[in-house]
Amino acid sequence: MNFNQILKIKCNEKNNRLCLGLDIDKNSLENKSLDYMSSYIKDIIISTVDLCPVYKINFSFYERHGSKGYEILEKIPEYVNGESILIADAKRGDIGNSSKFYAESIFDYLGYDSVTVSPFMGIDSIKPFVNYKNKGVFVLALTSNPGSNDFQKKYINDKELYKYVIEMCNELNRYNNVGLVIGATNDEELDEVSFVSSSLPWLMPGIGFQGGNLEKSILVGEKNYLPLVNVSRGILNFKNRKISDIREATLNYTNQIREIL
Repeated sequence: MNFNQILKIKCNEKNNRLCLGLDIDKNSLENKSLDYMSSYIKDIIISTVDLCPVYKINFSFYERHGSKGYEILEKIPEYVNGESILIADAKRGDIGNSSKFYAESIFDYLGYDSVTVSPFMGIDSIKPFVNYKNKGVFVLALTSNPGSNDFQKKYINDKELYKYVIEMCNELNRYNNVGLVIGATNDEELDEVSFVSSSLPWLMPGIGFQGGNLEKSILVGEKNYLPLVNVSRGILNFKNRKISDIREATLNYTNQIREIL
């Protein structure tokens, strides 16, 4: 079974499309030690894994701590223990052996199920990731940040750059393991993305603090193939950051998504 099929099965089993972003800043915790940060992440996973089909780990929050941060990155797959899909939000993308070694690091050594990659250097920078037939590759296409206007929405000939990226991803998807990063804040473009995209799952940041439309993101993404609605601060910054509060916020988003579905 290929990655995109496994992803959809996991989402349907939990009747959810929530991707919880484990973007933990230890300086915001009551205990600033990395050991506490690691145990805090473990407790979050234990309390939400029955609800969340997907977790996204932004590597910058961990790499900033050097080897100790990498130790936590190594432990997170152990905490999840195959009960949910793990996305390494590392935004890799380089040529030749560089991408090959990035893929080995994230997939073989760290044991993550999927990764985010940048398409800026072209198709040969993405292929080493896609060649892992049982792993997922989410390609940055139309992101949620204001700077997406600088390049992604610029016209080349008769269409925007992001559409060229999506068309490239359609071609790359011969193992059915390619997805797109589509910002939920791009409310006006979602229907157009769905029209260009050929049954690719979407990883959708921008819900919550960035103001993306949850209902439209779910409905349009579901019509295409599968939307993964990423929420981080909207859950982790809930109330007093207690595990019970995070569970409550996760359940709240889950119930909203289930009502839309």
